[in-house]
Amino acid sequence: MRTAYPGNPEGVEVMLEQWEAGTAEPPHSHPGDDMTVVVEGKMAIQFYNRNADGLEPDGDSVILESGQTGYIQAGRIHDARYLEPCKLVYVHDRAFGFTAEG
Repeated sequence: MRTAYPGNPEGVEVMLEQWEAGTAEPPHSHPGDDMTVVVEGKMAIQFYNRNADGLEPDGDSVILESGQTGYIQAGRIHDARYLEPCKLVYVHDRAFGFTAEG
């Protein structure tokens, strides 16, 4: 489910997402800041830096569980792995976009 709300010049998008355990999103970035609220389940986010050889992990994975919120800055390369079935509220501070980075 996806809804757009006007607010800033680019708008705001809110999505309700469901992910099955064992599914994942490859390394990617978004044009705006995003906030993910984990309503149910458990997920992992890995951040990356780009170097001459490609992508390298930036620190340990961040684990988010039910009731926790994660924030990702615009343009920050990351992936997402769903460790348990997840229900999420995802808020993006402008029109949503997805750029594959892998």
